[in-house]
Amino acid sequence: MPELPEVEVVRRGLERHVAGRRIQRVEVLHPRAVRRHPAGASDFESVLAGTRIMAVRRRGKYLWLPLDDDPADRAILGHLGMSGQLILQQESVPDGAHLRVRFVFDDAGPQLRFVDQRTFGGLAVQPVDRSGLPVEIAHIARDPMDPEFDVPAFAAALRRRRTGVKRALLDQSLISGVGNIYADEALWRARLHYARPTETLRAPETSRLIEAVREVMAAALAEGGTSFDQLYVNVNGESGFFDRSLQAYGRADRPCRRCGTPIRRDPFMNRSSYTCPRCQPRPRRAHW
Repeated sequence: MPELPEVEVVRRGLERHVAGRRIQRVEVLHPRAVRRHPAGASDFESVLAGTRIMAVRRRGKYLWLPLDDDPADRAILGHLGMSGQLILQQESVPDGAHLRVRFVFDDAGPQLRFVDQRTFGGLAVQPVDRSGLPVEIAHIARDPMDPEFDVPAFAAALRRRRTGVKRALLDQSLISGVGNIYADEALWRARLHYARPTETLRAPETSRLIEAVREVMAAALAEGGTSFDQLYVNVNGESGFFDRSLQAYGRADRPCRRCGTPIRRDPFMNRSSYTCPRCQPRPRRAHW
């Protein structure tokens, strides 16, 4: 599933190529793609016809596109799910097999196409609150790249949660945008085991962890995100290359690039966790 860097790459592409354009019409080709829009596919098409996309915003793994409504109180809210893609393509480009929603603009420029092989992602028109945030994602915490992310408040919440540190990193109500890949990478950088009890983390360790999260996110952004297959691409259909720079995730039995110890893979929440047994020793008391 795309994490913060991949979604931010998509956001930046949409900001450059979609913000300011007026929608002429929308075509929903698969109703599941707009299942989060309560009034259904026909209403999704009709309410967007003639509106202008004013900007492209992100919180965690969610994107939203504020509209020029009067009053300006709605936005297109999107989540890419496991395989969702927002791609810009000329009208002459044939439709792909997994095209779900098409946005046609009044300037005859490239169409915006929502492609989703597994149909776990989705789009909806949602109301926004006074700050401009869609009400449906008001519970989602700020992400570590947000200038207003409060590290001391996060540290206090982390100690109260009394769980394993990786579970806490994946909790979108505590910190958003971090998924399995970047949690493992950040924990490797911070030299923390994923089962370390959060209530035992000292303030310097939490600060080190957040700095590691920010570092790995910034590095991934610089390389266009992580692509293990063609399910994640940017708005131009291009893959990211951060998978070549991964230090822990997906490197089971390969030597740690810091100390040479073979990377260990453990089952974790129906997924996997990757750690260096030497750099990230398992705590005596662990939260799995």
